Amino acid sequence: MENHITVWEECLRIIGQILEPQQYSTWFKPIRSLSLEGSTLTVEVPSDFFREYIESAFLDVLRKTLRRVIGPDARLQYSIRTVKDRPINVPGQSVPTPENPPVTIATPPSERPNPFVYPGLHKVKIDPRLKAEYCFDNLVEGECNRLGITVGGDIAAAPGKTAFNPLFIFGGSGLGKTHLAQAIGIAIKEKYPDLVVLYVTGNEFKTQYMTALNVLNKLTDFLAYYMKIDVLIVDDIQDLLGQGSQNAFFNVFNHLHQNSKQLIFTSDRAPVDLHNFEERLLSRFKWGLSVPLGKPDYETRLRMLRKKAEREGVSIPDEVLEFIASKVRTNFRELEGTLVSLIAYSSIERGKSFLELASEITESLIGEEKTEVSIDKVEKSVCEYFNITRDALLSKSRKRQIVQARQIAMYLCRNLISNCSLATIGAEIGGKDHATVLHACSTVSDLMSTDRTFKKYVSDIESMLLPAER
Repeated sequence: MENHITVWEECLRIIGQILEPQQYSTWFKPIRSLSLEGSTLTVEVPSDFFREYIESAFLDVLRKTLRRVIGPDARLQYSIRTVKDRPINVPGQSVPTPENPPVTIATPPSERPNPFVYPGLHKVKIDPRLKAEYCFDNLVEGECNRLGITVGGDIAAAPGKTAFNPLFIFGGSGLGKTHLAQAIGIAIKEKYPDLVVLYVTGNEFKTQYMTALNVLNKLTDFLAYYMKIDVLIVDDIQDLLGQGSQNAFFNVFNHLHQNSKQLIFTSDRAPVDLHNFEERLLSRFKWGLSVPLGKPDYETRLRMLRKKAEREGVSIPDEVLEFIASKVRTNFRELEGTLVSLIAYSSIERGKSFLELASEITESLIGEEKTEVSIDKVEKSVCEYFNITRDALLSKSRKRQIVQARQIAMYLCRNLISNCSLATIGAEIGGKDHATVLHACSTVSDLMSTDRTFKKYVSDIESMLLPAER
């Protein structure tokens, strides 16, 4: 029988050649070989969480490596080191294993006492990061959001126990995605104060992951932190780009969902329109319910204005509110901004009536208003104009026409889409980085100032995206 230490060292040598150094150092160096009986290798891992993660993230690597070193009947068994250093043997999965196998544990997690202490987590109260003003009472209901509010109420009554898990809320800017998601979180916290609720943006999760990855022994703490959450709300999940951060989130998602924890996501587009996301993540976004938020109709806009004026303690004539509701039709955020501007200007321009001020403010806003533009719309317009396919536009082709079309698409996205980062534009248009997008925008700007034909290209496509008001 081969020595168990020699066998595991050979396994580590192979695994070290496959994985990134940081992954290898974080997840495999802490593992210690204990014994080898027949084809069963027993190794010691720091915690049950540690075991769950390596089985979900590196199962294929482990399976192939053990087969190669021990043989086709290889099995892996874990001994978990508890706080008191008393091992708990947990049968590992046999090798080979079926595709996408369930994690095998001795007893259900809810029935097994948790003897593990994660640094920085024990008896720590987590700030949910929810804004009190984003409650259900301040959310105006209409046809545009009725389904979301109804489902949100059901989730708040029984988080993690409804069919709406995960809840995926999507829609354009300013339609109330963040408000609805946080309202659910606030309602849950009021009904179940002991539950751990956390609101975070997709970009924040990605940044936290990168920070943890670059600090020794912090990645396990980072993942353990998220796996302790009862209700996880991720806003703007379309910004969760990058293979590493998506892999980490995939494992957090699986752990929380399997343990009946509530997941709520918001996005500026439907799951089917999310590009540069792993297919396994996209499939999980579709497990629960996807709820679109539409533009508010006139009656909803008017109710929103009345409610906002009431909260601000300002009496505004109905004819003024009706005028604003008829003019500002895009979203709740612009409606609120118009009303706040009206209140502010009314304290300065005392010689003008509310209606006169409202007319001036809305004329200014509507004069600058741009038709809603998305990255998809820009791509389609550019492809139509230059008579090229979308695959060609997003390819790595260096043909002059394709390169120019790609650069124009990036330029238009940056100039016509609000709150759209360079990184997002680059990721959506050919998988480029933010520096490439910045260079493209600079190149287009320079060519427009020196080449009339090129300038006409850009102007024509912009006209396709922003048709003149009738």
